[in-house]
Amino acid sequence: MTVTLRPATEADLLSVGALHRRSRVAAYSSFLPAEALADPTPEAMGRYWVERWSWERDDHRMTVAERDGRLVGFSYLGPDDEGDPATGLLNAIHLEPDERGRGTGRALMVDALDALRARGWSRAVLWVLRENFRARAFYERGGWTPTGMARDEHIGSAPTRQLRYERPL
Repeated sequence: MTVTLRPATEADLLSVGALHRRSRVAAYSSFLPAEALADPTPEAMGRYWVERWSWERDDHRMTVAERDGRLVGFSYLGPDDEGDPATGLLNAIHLEPDERGRGTGRALMVDALDALRARGWSRAVLWVLRENFRARAFYERGGWTPTGMARDEHIGSAPTRQLRYERPL
């Protein structure tokens, strides 16, 4: 019944992609239109992670969370996308929808912060969708604060605004 964390392997990536898709749909469906969340398919998202991992595995880290042998979440981290050598980027924490509120996200965040610190970074940053109030509250409870930076991206055809958060390590 407890959650265990372990480094991801290449064999996990297709399952990570399917979980990532389910997590996005559950988290974003209250503020993004269904057609924006229709793609990518779980299979396409899995292929995305296989491709991304092939390029980033040397300087990024993925951790998976399992409950009773079932994949229930993952985190992904690496260097800052703005190029600051003192800063690491928490790229993602995603959970199965039924895993929210069970402490798994918190365990993944604590593990990610420890890993960022161990890589020698003194500051961590992340991007979160402005309308994803649940995620923003989760990060704020974890000591993250908005930097005032924002960027516009698309999820499917829907424009989204992302906010940058930071915290010291």
